[in-house]
Amino acid sequence: QVRLVESGGGSVQAGGSLRLSCAASRSTYYMGWFRQAPGKEREGVAAIGRTDITNYAESVKGRFTISRDNTKNTLYLQMDSLKPEDTAMYYCAASLWPSGTQALEVGRYNYWGQGTQVTVSS
Repeated sequence: QVRLVESGGGSVQAGGSLRLSCAASRSTYYMGWFRQAPGKEREGVAAIGRTDITNYAESVKGRFTISRDNTKNTLYLQMDSLKPEDTAMYYCAASLWPSGTQALEVGRYNYWGQGTQVTVSS
């Protein structure tokens, strides 16, 4: 079992920055950030493997940076140049095993946090 606790969400104006954190209760194999806006499906934002291989959704490339500190079992998402369309609930996810499922697919992950809200105003 893995417990994930997100923090760092909030409200910011367009063009601003936020940094999300996700503390895991144990070491994990792959971790990711997902987001879900009202009325929309949950979508993958960024993911990172234990050896720091990263994947990003096209919509956030060049603006968001995912990283992890394995010594602290913590995942981060630095979000810069935020846009109103980035507004959503952001979720941390983790898997303990290798998988053939793509890194930004919901089905790859077994454990999820409760989410942290990010609101970007224009």
